[in-house]
Amino acid sequence: MKKHALFIVENQSVPYDVRVWAEALTVKDLGYDVSIICPMDEKSPKRYEEIEGIEIFRHPEPLQANAKGAFLFEYLNAIFWEFVLSFRIFFKKPFKVIHSANPPDHVFLIAWIFKFFGTKYIFDHHDICPENYVAKFDKKDIFYKLLLIMEKLTFKTADLVISTNESYKKIAMSRGGKKENEVFVVRNGPNLSKVIFMEPNEHLKEGFEFLVAYIGVIGTQEGIDILLNSVNYIVNEKQITNIKFIIIGTGPNWADMVQMSERLKLGRFVTFTGFIPYKDVYEILATADICINPEPRNDFTDKSTMLKIMDYMTFGKPIVQFFTTEGKVTAGDSALYVNENNYTIFADEIVNLLDDPDRRI
Repeated sequence: MKKHALFIVENQSVPYDVRVWAEALTVKDLGYDVSIICPMDEKSPKRYEEIEGIEIFRHPEPLQANAKGAFLFEYLNAIFWEFVLSFRIFFKKPFKVIHSANPPDHVFLIAWIFKFFGTKYIFDHHDICPENYVAKFDKKDIFYKLLLIMEKLTFKTADLVISTNESYKKIAMSRGGKKENEVFVVRNGPNLSKVIFMEPNEHLKEGFEFLVAYIGVIGTQEGIDILLNSVNYIVNEKQITNIKFIIIGTGPNWADMVQMSERLKLGRFVTFTGFIPYKDVYEILATADICINPEPRNDFTDKSTMLKIMDYMTFGKPIVQFFTTEGKVTAGDSALYVNENNYTIFADEIVNLLDDPDRRI
C-alpha cells in the first residue's frame, strides 16, 4: 500500500494556491497518495474533486475576513471542518504525513492528535502571522501575543519546517527554536512550463499611452489604497492623463477599493479585473509597460517574499516597489525602490520610469 500524505491549507483554495499545488504534485511524484483539505471559493465551488490523481476535500468558507471578529469566525470555521475532514480521511486511509501551510498557525492542534498514530508534521512557513497582524491592525494587543504563542507551538510541534526565504528561516530558528538542520528554504516561483508568453495587446491600453499593472490579493495590507492615492495624485494633481492602471485579483477589500476608486473619480484610469483566467493575466503582463508592488515597508513586508514580483520578472517587466529586504533579494536590479512609505514619491517614480524608456530596458 502506498504511503499517504495530507495537505491542509486554510487561506486559499487548491489548485489556485500554486505553491501548495506544486508541493502536492511533487509528493505524488515521489510515490505518495495525496489528499488536500482547503476552503471552497468562487473559483473552486466543489466540495470534492480529484485533479491529476490528487483528492481535494473542500469545506465551506462563509466569508473572507477583514476584521478581527470575522477572522476569528473564519478560523474557527476552518478548524472545525479540518478536524472533521482529517478524521474522515484518516479512517478511510491513514496518512503518515501532515503538511500544513499558514496562515493561520493552528494546524498544530490537529497534528498533536495524529502524532499519537505516528504521523509526522511538516510546517510550510508561508507567512509570519504576528507581523501580518500588526500590518493589518497596527496593534500589538492580546491577539498579537496569542499569535506569537500559536507560532511557537507550531514550530515546537513540527518535525520539519519549510521556509520561503532566509528571513523566515531566521524566525523559525530564533522565535521557534528550530535547529538549522530542521529548517529548509524553498523559495516561490512561477512554473515556467505552464506560463503562456503572449504578444502584447495594445487594445488593453484603451487608447492610453502607458499601461501599469498590479497582480495580487486585494487585502488590507497590500497597499491598494496607497496605489489609488498615487493614481489620484498623478491624475488629479499632476494632471497626467496618459496612464492606464489595471489591478488584477480579488480579496476581502476588493469592494472597498473599488468604492475608493469611484470616490476619487478614477474610473476612467483604473480597471479592477477581479479574478480572471491565467491566459488573460499573461496577456496583461505581456502588454504592461511597468508593474508595481504598492505594499509599504513594515516588519511583515520587509521579511516576506511576494510571488507577484517573480510573475513580473518572468515577463521581463520593470517594477516600482517600496524597498524591503526580501524584495531586494528577489528583484535585484529589476526594480526601482522607493525608500519612504509615501504615495506621492511612489507616484513620481512611476511617472519617472515611464518617461525614461532606457531605464525600462
